Formats: sequence, structure tokens, C-alpha cells
Amino acid sequence: MTSNTKSVWGLSAAHLVTDLYSPVLPAILPLLIAEQGYSFFLAGLIVTVYNLTSSFVQPLVGWVFDTRGFAVHIGTSVAISAIFISIVGLLDNYYLVLASVAVAALGHAFFHPSALGTVSRLTRDASRGRITSYFVIGGNLGYAIGPICAGVAVGLMGLPGLAILAVPGLVMAVVLRRILPAPDRSAVPDPVAPATRPSYRAVGLLVAASGLRAWAIFGSVAFLPTILTMRGFDLVTANILVSGMLIAGVVGQVVGGALSDRYGRKEYTILGLVIAIPPFVVFLTTGGIVSLVALMIFGFILWSTFAVTVAMAHEIAPGNVGLVSGLMLGLAVGVGGMGVSVTGWIADISTLTLGLTTIPLAIILAVPLFLLVPYPWKSLVRGRLPTRG
Repeated sequence: MTSNTKSVWGLSAAHLVTDLYSPVLPAILPLLIAEQGYSFFLAGLIVTVYNLTSSFVQPLVGWVFDTRGFAVHIGTSVAISAIFISIVGLLDNYYLVLASVAVAALGHAFFHPSALGTVSRLTRDASRGRITSYFVIGGNLGYAIGPICAGVAVGLMGLPGLAILAVPGLVMAVVLRRILPAPDRSAVPDPVAPATRPSYRAVGLLVAASGLRAWAIFGSVAFLPTILTMRGFDLVTANILVSGMLIAGVVGQVVGGALSDRYGRKEYTILGLVIAIPPFVVFLTTGGIVSLVALMIFGFILWSTFAVTVAMAHEIAPGNVGLVSGLMLGLAVGVGGMGVSVTGWIADISTLTLGLTTIPLAIILAVPLFLLVPYPWKSLVRGRLPTRG
């Protein structure tokens, strides 16, 4: 293992801690709906506020990282997220909940562009998919653990028990402050490629397509605990099942990253999106073990395309990795968060099952946009299509 790979794994561990707090809100939505009387729309709006706040801040953080070398210490980011997510269970006022969620999103936003930009600069194109997946799976693991932690905390003590989740985050923030150096705010990062103007069309299409995929990802995560409890599972079990789906996605990230290095990122992304649709339809239309197995397969396939498209973005704009990281993990996720509210609104006026049919629809809409991204084919051009002179 090279020193660069070790550095990426270190950043991946920090990513795990940061993203531990991201899925807590979807995990407690059933209790907020039941105890606070929120509609599906108001509950979904909480997730939307979190995602939109993070989405607008992350590109700005990425731009500052690219041009000024500025970054907030990872320990500070973790502390902000830990505190303001954990106090949501203590708040009765809906507007205070939204405000707390927005501040927590700032902690989330400060971390990703600078960390992912650093990963990009430590990576060669030939292995970019695989190495990027190492960083991304840290966040995926945190995202998978979060619902379990939240489910246990509120299962034992109700919504006020959410405050317990501040403890591991604050402890880890102290550890990170001790073992990680403070960001060098006077040095501008030296990119691996000349800072050239990126293809705005390529980046725009990639972000738009990724936003639709994020709708599918976060819409399913937001309302799966609720539909599983409606099917007879208790809240803790429901969140464990959602975590199982996310852990399947962790495995998918590594597999997808490696396959994209060999066969092509565009090819893998489009194939992955297409074959992710049938398992979700099976989940919605069946029950029992068949439905749960389909859910795990859906998580594996859909999440496996995430690191692949981040690697695509870095290759499209090698001189602006902080900015495009902020766009891919920020703006695209924010677009997906808006979709969560749409899913909730449809569920309000019909049924939650019908609302969740927006998930495969979002994936279908994403496919042609990924096709239009001006990114070179690899396997198709090399193995099937003649080269034009």
C-alpha cells in the first residue's frame, strides 16, 4: 500500500465520522410524523433543508479551496454536525428544527470539497475509480451506521434520546483536532493538472443527472423506514434494514469503481442505473424475504455508480477538483433533496407506495442526461466502434 493510498484511507475514516450524522434525519422521520404531527411534506422538507443548505455551501467551499487553499478543520466540521443534529430531538418548534438542521448541514458542507479535492490530487486516472471509491465508502459506512445509532437511541429513550448521538461525534472531533494538523490557509493547493476552464456543458449535464440519481437515493432512504414500519417492522428493525441496503451500497462502490477503471465510467454508470430499476419495483410490489432481498440488490447497484461519476467529474475538470466536488456532493445532492419533498407531497395526496414510484422515474430521467455528457466511451469505442480519423 502506497503512502498516497494510506492517506486516502485516513480521509475515508474521517469521512465515515462526518457522514454518520447525515442519515439521522430520515431515520427519525417516523417519530417526527407520529409524535410531532408533521405531514409527509413537512417531514420531507426537513431533509430538503439539510440537503439544500449543504448543496449551496459546498461549491463555494470547493471554489475557495481551489483558489485560496482555505479549509475548515475536519474536527470542527464533525463537532458542528454532531451538536446540531443531536439537539433536533429536544426541539418542539418546527422552525427551530429547520434552523438546527441548516447549521448541521454547514458542518457537513465544510468537509467534502477539500477532502475529496485532496483525494483527487493523490490519484492517477488509471486507478481513479477505485481510489475514489475508497474515500466514498467511508461516508457510505457512516451513512449506514447512522440509522442504526439513531434507531437505537430513539427506540430506547424516544426523540430526546437523540442527544446521546452527540457524544461519539464530539469525542471524535477532539481526537481529530489532536491527530490532524490545522489546515494551511496560506498555501494554495497545487493541482495535478493546469487549472484550465472546465467544460461547463459537461459539468452541468453531469450535475443534473447526478441530482436525479440523488433524488432516487435520498428519496428511498428518507421514506424506507416509514414504509417498512407500515409493513409491520418496528423502527429499530426498519433502520437496520435500511442500513443493510446502504452497506450493500458500500460493497457496490468498490466493485463499481474497479469495473469503471477497466471497462469505462460512462458505460458502467448507464448500465448500473438501468439494472437498478427492476429490484426497486420488486421491492414495492412484493413482500417478505423477496422484497428485502430486492432492496439489498437495489442498494448495491444504484450506490455503485456514485464514486464512478465523481471520478468522471474530476477528469472532466482536473484543475477545479474542489469546485466540482462541491457541485457533485453538494448541488447534485441538493437537487435530490428537493425531489424528496416531491415524493412526500405525492405520498400525502395518494399513498406512500405511489409516492415511492418517483424513485425509478428519477432514475429513468437520469439515464439520457448521462448519455449526453461529453465524456469518452472506453469499452464501446475500443471493442466495438471503429475509430474515426
